[in-house]
Amino acid sequence: MDTAIRCRDLRKTYPGKPPVEALRGLDLEIPAGECFGLLGPNGAGKTTTVEILEGLLEPSGGEVEVLGMRWGQDDRELRQRLGVSLQETKLTGKITVAETLRLFGSFYRHPRPVNELMEEVSLQEKRSAYVVNLSGGQRQRLAVACALVASPDLLFLDEPTTGLDPQSRRQLWDIIRSHRLKGRTTLLTTHYMDEAERLCDRVAIVDQGKVIALGSPAELIASLGAEHVIEFAVGDNGNPLETDPLLALPSVRAVRKEAGNWQLTAGEPHVALPALLDLLEREHRELQLLTTRHASLEDVFVVLTGRHLRDE
Repeated sequence: MDTAIRCRDLRKTYPGKPPVEALRGLDLEIPAGECFGLLGPNGAGKTTTVEILEGLLEPSGGEVEVLGMRWGQDDRELRQRLGVSLQETKLTGKITVAETLRLFGSFYRHPRPVNELMEEVSLQEKRSAYVVNLSGGQRQRLAVACALVASPDLLFLDEPTTGLDPQSRRQLWDIIRSHRLKGRTTLLTTHYMDEAERLCDRVAIVDQGKVIALGSPAELIASLGAEHVIEFAVGDNGNPLETDPLLALPSVRAVRKEAGNWQLTAGEPHVALPALLDLLEREHRELQLLTTRHASLEDVFVVLTGRHLRDE
């Protein structure tokens, strides 16, 4: 099997007055063995796409293949080969970690040993602890362990690190990397751009029910036409700073203003910076802030959608 997920012209319309088109012809193809990121703001159609792929929703139109099979024909076999971890998994609080994993293992033909799962998610010392007494990071790792209980060929992770402390996030990153190293496929949704850049082989940015960008993080960042971002702020001298002179600066590819600060996308910051400082001096502008950084997926997202992923 070369392809884990294939969607063609996927559509979903929710009834209402007027009807809501959540998906408007979405196309997606994910090779087996890939860690794939699905990014999009609230209302973009990301959750609807994932729920259709998981077999929780029926599409209004289009074709969907998961692991070479189709929902409605191969449901029993698909459920044996998928792992799903929701953004917030409600586990029974009054049973232990080991009992939880045995319970989830009973749903599958070939569950993994409980001790092996606990070791993989670093919960050995919590074997006899009640779920209600676990920290947020420990509960999330337990939820992921429940999704891994049958060694799934395809693992769905919906916002797996939302609300976690940095150490717990990195522990979950290691679990995701381990799953990929076994040659299995992961579909990850996340609000953290650094997470997508570190973990995903490719990402798709979804907006208004369609994929508007697709590629590796490096490819999407390169599509900006520059590798660096210069951010600055100036004082008010009574005249607004114009965009055109900034765009005319050498090496500058794009200009945008956000929360009172200017951001210049530039290929060569060592060329753009002196020219920027000269411009501000000629216009008698007081420089209040100046930083440079590498361009990121966040910049790609803002350029394509006009907003940050967490705006909503």
